[in-house]
Amino acid sequence: MPKPLTVAVLAGAALLTRRALRRRVSASPLWPLPALDPPTSGRPRSRALKLRVAAKETVADGVVQLRLEGRDLPRWEAGAHIDLVLPSGLVRQYSLCGDPTDSSSYTVATRLVEDGRGGSREVHEQVRVGAELEVRGPRNRFPLVEAASYVFVAGGIGITPVLPMLRALPEGTDWRLLYAGRTRESMPFLAEIEELGAGRVTVVAGLPDLEGQLADVPEGAVVYCCGPEGLMAAVAERFPEVRLERFAPRASTGDDTAFELELRRSGRTLTVPADSTVLAAVRVELPNTLYSCEQGFCGTCQQRVLEGEVDHRDELLTDAERADSMLICVSRARSVRLVLDL
Repeated sequence: MPKPLTVAVLAGAALLTRRALRRRVSASPLWPLPALDPPTSGRPRSRALKLRVAAKETVADGVVQLRLEGRDLPRWEAGAHIDLVLPSGLVRQYSLCGDPTDSSSYTVATRLVEDGRGGSREVHEQVRVGAELEVRGPRNRFPLVEAASYVFVAGGIGITPVLPMLRALPEGTDWRLLYAGRTRESMPFLAEIEELGAGRVTVVAGLPDLEGQLADVPEGAVVYCCGPEGLMAAVAERFPEVRLERFAPRASTGDDTAFELELRRSGRTLTVPADSTVLAAVRVELPNTLYSCEQGFCGTCQQRVLEGEVDHRDELLTDAERADSMLICVSRARSVRLVLDL
């Protein structure tokens, strides 16, 4: 008969082996294949803040301004924006238009979009003074760079990221602004802007004449534009190096095609239709996949790409991040097949 000590040693070894195998399988369900790196899915790009709505006021026809108060808020520079998580759970991006040196509050403004997706209406009709809102950021993909001269083009609520830039320009800087809106009454911050730039600001109620009003732009001037998609497209056609700020996904070219999508971790292969998104297709198979803004701005749905070529349509990822990841709410495949680390 086996000696008791030998039995105990063998039993202990077997127990340790089972535990090690359990840990190994837990770390990589595909074991004995190599374990994949931890996924990037569902990781917010910045910590969330809880801020109180200290003030809400109408600053133009159809435009309300919110002042959100907190303590020791992260610093920001002209051009930055925040993600505002509304009570319904919708996430919307708003440019900061207050004072960057104020560490106790953030100021944003939003126009009511009658046929929009509901975010602006919720801000206008449901957000009340005293409410507590979640804020993420700030982030800045529209920074003010050093230049000898500047040309700013703003359409309507697109003035919000431009206003802090005008305030931040050193005295004596060569700059001009073309500010367009439906009517003067619908254009926020108009009085302050005209005072800031006496003789430098052209205000247009209606459609601007870009060829006439931007005919003598100095060579080498840095051009900034924020506003409706049509205005930004027209400015970009005239000034290919323009710096744009947009808070809506890039318009589809209309030639999207279906492609095959493999979810490597889950061992599933599916088809993303031409008229749908990667996110929608993935959530049919993996309903707990996290997402938020569905517009390519917040980064919650970022996924690692293992194989395939991506048609990036977001406004957030850096070139380095785009080398091996994508935002599945808006981006698609350029190749016939895409493999995600999901």
